[in-house]
Amino acid sequence: MLSEGQRAGLTDDQKAERLAELTDLVEMVRPIIQQDGGDLVLLSADVEAGVVELQLQGACSSCAISSTTLQAGVERILKDRLPWVTEVTGGVDEEMDWEESASMGRGGYVPKW
Repeated sequence: MLSEGQRAGLTDDQKAERLAELTDLVEMVRPIIQQDGGDLVLLSADVEAGVVELQLQGACSSCAISSTTLQAGVERILKDRLPWVTEVTGGVDEEMDWEESASMGRGGYVPKW
């Protein structure tokens, strides 16, 4: 974990570089989630503190393992490839109707309604 002094030392270029790396990595992971009718959206990122907020959408709303996908899958990938990431928060889009969400899923873990 970075100390307060190390975080304060980031230049605008370093911040932009971190955000670009994060965005590229999220874009690399999205097609995997989209194969099952879901999606992954970057909501916010504090590149100095290393805190990233993501949201799973689409069929992920009705998927029984969506929290595992976010924490054990996406979070692990981000932390492995971007050493400055310290925390990944977020969840699923709760506003989508469960029937619509279930109809989008094509993966084996999506409940059949």
